[in-house]
Amino acid sequence: MSTVQHPLRCQCGAVQGYVITSAAIGRGICYCKDCQSFAHFLGREKHILNDLGGTDIVPAAPRGVVFTQGKESLACMQLSPKGLLRWYAKCCNTPVGNTWRHNKLSYVGLIHSCLESGGQSIDESFGPVRMQVNVQSAKGVVHEKSKGLFSGLFRWTTMMFRERISGTYKRSPFFVPSTGQPIAIPIVLTMDEKQALRNKL
Repeated sequence: MSTVQHPLRCQCGAVQGYVITSAAIGRGICYCKDCQSFAHFLGREKHILNDLGGTDIVPAAPRGVVFTQGKESLACMQLSPKGLLRWYAKCCNTPVGNTWRHNKLSYVGLIHSCLESGGQSIDESFGPVRMQVNVQSAKGVVHEKSKGLFSGLFRWTTMMFRERISGTYKRSPFFVPSTGQPIAIPIVLTMDEKQALRNKL
């Protein structure tokens, strides 16, 4: 795997690391209500969401994410008991990325906010946005069409299958290798708490 690195950093600098760019499989914008709710949960919606409520995400294999400091400041939450783990730096509420509830499905959707403060362009490291998903939840009409949705989904599925077969799925900084459990206890929202966030959308 190539060792070209893109810096990863929370807003206050307590959490730092990098992403090995060859571990990424594209870039897309998600407009789903859950991603919008996560931005409001952090109180960072103006910094995370675009004008139509979308979140710029870089899908990657977790083994390509390395934290060099501040890993103890990582926290995660779930919008429901069966929801994705949504990781953030609790020191300053900078979103980091989304993973499954366990490490057996090797995926992290890195959020642009933690990739923008290291001096390197996201476009140069990961390419342009090629996928627009859940556009029905956008706060307006999304005019740009996905230019690589099916190829992106194919790369995503292939990556998870390959990581599972090879056993490299265990090399995730977000989970304990021996147990597959997340390194932080998730905060699980109640239905009322989730609805309160939805009311802000």
